[in-house]
Amino acid sequence: MSEPEQACTRRLCLQTGAAALLALSDPLWAQAARPPAPAPARSLVVGQLVDFSQDQQDVSKDFLIGSRAAWQDINARGGIRGRNVEHLALETDGTAASVHLALDSIRYNAACIALSGTVGDNLATQMLSATSSQGLGLVQVAPWLQTSGMAIGEQTFPIFSARQEQIAYALKTFAVMGLKELGAVYASRHHQTIHEDDLQGIASGMKLKLQSFQGDGELRALGQRMTGDTPAVLLFIGGTPELAEFTQGLTKQARQRYLVALADVNLQTVMQMGAARSTPVIATQPVPAVNSNLPVVRHFREVLTRLFDEPPTALGLAGFIAARYTFEVIADMDGNLTRSSVLAAFQRRAERDVGGFRVAFDAQRRSSQYVTQTMLSANGRVIG
Repeated sequence: MSEPEQACTRRLCLQTGAAALLALSDPLWAQAARPPAPAPARSLVVGQLVDFSQDQQDVSKDFLIGSRAAWQDINARGGIRGRNVEHLALETDGTAASVHLALDSIRYNAACIALSGTVGDNLATQMLSATSSQGLGLVQVAPWLQTSGMAIGEQTFPIFSARQEQIAYALKTFAVMGLKELGAVYASRHHQTIHEDDLQGIASGMKLKLQSFQGDGELRALGQRMTGDTPAVLLFIGGTPELAEFTQGLTKQARQRYLVALADVNLQTVMQMGAARSTPVIATQPVPAVNSNLPVVRHFREVLTRLFDEPPTALGLAGFIAARYTFEVIADMDGNLTRSSVLAAFQRRAERDVGGFRVAFDAQRRSSQYVTQTMLSANGRVIG
């Protein structure tokens, strides 16, 4: 089977598996246009909007599993004040119309007190304005918001580092080498349209010359066309299958290159998909390493082993932390739990330690500059 076919097969499996996961856990999501049946009197509902469009499903699957594991564990330990938390996952295809339908289902569910862990980046960006313009009065906690430089409103609480912090962290290791030029490889025209302005601003701020390359369905060929004049450090903007395909085109290159991928990429999967081992790949992640000894990471590994037959991933850990942070703020509240009271509790933006993962909001209303990195070495080992 060719690499593009492998990528297609993986996407189809993820799409099918994700749809089944959602359907098993919440059969009402497919009827998002209709007001769902009222939740039981003692239930609280926390909604999660999930983008399963083709270029986001690799991210969304793992993130959703991490969130689901956290909420199941929370309910097993008594929920919030003895009340069960219904984790209502609503699938979208990333379009404005599907987001509108999903939000309608939340609008008419009076038991829903918060949105937590919106994923992926495109959807989280849409939701920045949608939560206020839709008049829901709902807090949006810990979205997978990777885009840098966006104004954060009063209802949104990002706790994960954005693309700018990730790139700066990854590139600082090359600073001692006198890096002056950076290549940006976009998996498609769509990726370039969405992210190029953001990356140009980041490169300018770091005093780097940015040279852009676009794959648009021909990533292996693009890799083969890399010449000795192209930058040695290439920043890849795209998903896991696309990254694997691009590395396969770099196998015949004499010049040593380094690929820097951002948090939407799963290195274990890149390796399983047959990525070329001649090019080291560095992936950033806005959460601790999954083999860390921090309490929240140990808790994640234990819960995932107990509830799901899935290996721990950085994206799964992000989903787990998103749910845990949401739970801990709400659980510490006094008085009635309503949309307005929950929103007010988050708007205090108090510092919080979630099992070793620190949440502390800055003047731009973003919390974390926490970044770690993992490396897929030339011999195929995942390090970090």
